[in-house]
Amino acid sequence: MASMSHSPVALSGSSTASDLLRSSSSGFSGVPLKTLGRARFGARRRDFTVSAKIGKAKKHDYPWPADPDPNVKGGILTHLSYFKPLKDKPKQVTLDFEKPLLDLQKKIVDVQRMANETGLDFSDQIISLENKYQQALKDLYTHLTPIQRVNIARHPNRPTFLDHVFNITDKFVELHGDRAGYNDPAIVTGIGTIDGRRYMFMGHQKGRNTKENVQRNFGMPTPHGYRKALRMMRYADHHGFPIITFIDTPGAYADLKSEELGQGEAIAHNLRTMFGLKVPIVSIVIGEGGSGGALAIGCANKLLMLENAVFYVASPEACAAILWKTASAAPKAAEKLRITAGELCRLHVADGIIPEPLGGAHADPAWTSQQIKIAVVDAMDELTKMETQELLKHRMLKFRNIGGFQEGIPVDPERKVNMKNREEPIVDKTPAGELEDEVEKLRQQIFNANKSDTELSESGLNEMIEKLQNEIEHEYFEAVQTMGLKNRFAMLQEEFAKARTSQDELLHAALADKITKLKDEFNQGLPETPNYPRLMNKREMLFEIIKAKIISEKNTATLKQEINKRFKEVMGRPDLKEMIDALKAEMETSEISTIEGLDDELKEKILKVKQEIEFEMAEVLKSLGLDVAGVGSIAMDLIQQTPAPDVKSKIEELNEEINRGIEDVVRSSDLKNKIELVRLELIKAGQTPDLESIDKIKALDQEIRQTIAEAMNSSELLEKFEKLNAEISESAESSGGLNENFCQETPKENSFEYARPEPELN
Repeated sequence: MASMSHSPVALSGSSTASDLLRSSSSGFSGVPLKTLGRARFGARRRDFTVSAKIGKAKKHDYPWPADPDPNVKGGILTHLSYFKPLKDKPKQVTLDFEKPLLDLQKKIVDVQRMANETGLDFSDQIISLENKYQQALKDLYTHLTPIQRVNIARHPNRPTFLDHVFNITDKFVELHGDRAGYNDPAIVTGIGTIDGRRYMFMGHQKGRNTKENVQRNFGMPTPHGYRKALRMMRYADHHGFPIITFIDTPGAYADLKSEELGQGEAIAHNLRTMFGLKVPIVSIVIGEGGSGGALAIGCANKLLMLENAVFYVASPEACAAILWKTASAAPKAAEKLRITAGELCRLHVADGIIPEPLGGAHADPAWTSQQIKIAVVDAMDELTKMETQELLKHRMLKFRNIGGFQEGIPVDPERKVNMKNREEPIVDKTPAGELEDEVEKLRQQIFNANKSDTELSESGLNEMIEKLQNEIEHEYFEAVQTMGLKNRFAMLQEEFAKARTSQDELLHAALADKITKLKDEFNQGLPETPNYPRLMNKREMLFEIIKAKIISEKNTATLKQEINKRFKEVMGRPDLKEMIDALKAEMETSEISTIEGLDDELKEKILKVKQEIEFEMAEVLKSLGLDVAGVGSIAMDLIQQTPAPDVKSKIEELNEEINRGIEDVVRSSDLKNKIELVRLELIKAGQTPDLESIDKIKALDQEIRQTIAEAMNSSELLEKFEKLNAEISESAESSGGLNENFCQETPKENSFEYARPEPELN
């Protein structure tokens, strides 16, 4: 308590009226007016006391810790943010339409607990229940109604603006205040970097629990929040930072104080300013976007929406109360308003849909954030290429084109929700005998065309290739159905379609693991299916036809030029030149004029060089799609002529060991990822790949081959190969085959130029 005493009230010559009226409305200083009115002038004195209670000041909670970690993600300045990880895990919230899934979850938990208690193996039952749960979850989330998407957008555990920002940025520093006396916590702004590029971020921020929601005003901004956003927009425009806005609000705060401070004027000012900003703007609706409160930071060049986000001028409950006089008509209002991402994309209000995992964004917030990052980077790459005037015109035309309709264009038929999906018609397969006859006729036509040097019609080849591809596809589909993997393939295919990754990133680890497991299971069970022999037969026929097409597409003259060019390249290789020159020098120094005079060591050297040249020539012909029948390895001929079963068994053992080594290398994680990356690139490239895709596939293929070659280049394998090669040579020499073959294929006397063997092209 504090007290103050005043002197008796009396008017004297030295006192003035202004001195006596120097009081505040509370009467804490000076003389209260009521006391002055009751005062009597004279010698009588009267004392009075005024008391005031001083309240305890509130301690300010600063976010900066006592011992800040300088190595924290995003930099040390992230400690300035009030947004900290929650100490307690958020409670699981089940929406009304998700309650049928709880029974399956409960069964899975019960079976797992029983397995743990009894020690018995219930893995088959658990896998079956999990498959049923995943199928039920997929069926539920692929047929959501508009009001169900509204409930998902309002889910209490749905990731907020700051959750996404800290997931996608390398560094982020929050900026506060509108420079007019207040910092609205319902709108958060700041500067952050993505892959080294600076952006200005701003968005509506909801709370993650009741306390935060009260602090953030449930994501409903006041005029101060919009003026803060306006200040940051001008700042970004001045410094050339692209702007990224996140929309997640039921609407602007509509209380009396906000209206007095000019809520409508603040929103209108933002709308006008955003259309004049000279930097790219991308907006993402991550939850619900309500009325002008969302549009005040949503006038962007591109508006993207999460799969389960909604964007509306009035909430379904408000619309139902106005039109049907009851909030229970909200599901009907949500359908008529067309507020979902799919409907708004069809109406050209939104420019793209960002996928969410099954169960909503709260099921996997990190994965959802990465999808947002990919979409934002793609959009910014497109917009930053535009000139300033083109960018402003692009933003203006986006909103000018909204609401335009053209007569004569058919409207999409009304969806029938509860009807069974129409099954695709089953295509009749061609009988095996008839298909083989057609392929045999085509082979005869190819043979006649090659014999007479006439061009073969490409239409027949293309039709047969397409027919065989369809047949093989149906055989694979039949095998999948026989193995009972149809539903799992469909679910995985949908997940893969949603998982858009950047060019330099692999698939999500969980999805890649699912694909690998299903692929291994399918490959193991495929040889046991009844249609496996038919499948392999059709594949062989397809490969033969494709090879024939490749050969027919090459002109004979062009093919000869290509062969001669490649042969010259082989013969011009420094290592081969060096070997041939060394042999010439050795033969000249030996001063031997006849072939018979050469010693065995020199004959063996000449034979090795000849084998090397023949092998390289054969590889050139194979690379051009040609079969090599006339050029063979002398060593292989000797092996076939040598009646030594132990040599053949050793060769087979060495081949098996090499194959096992290759399989071990392929199973390694690094090489496995590269192979998966090649497959993904082939899927992306499609039938008409561009040069960049071809170069990338070739580079990956070269890396894979080099890795396998390095792994196979072990000292143990090389030693075994050299030992086996020596045994073959000894066996050939003992049987006289070496001299005989050497004499048959050695150059003429007094000539050191090899006659190039004539290859037989099939």
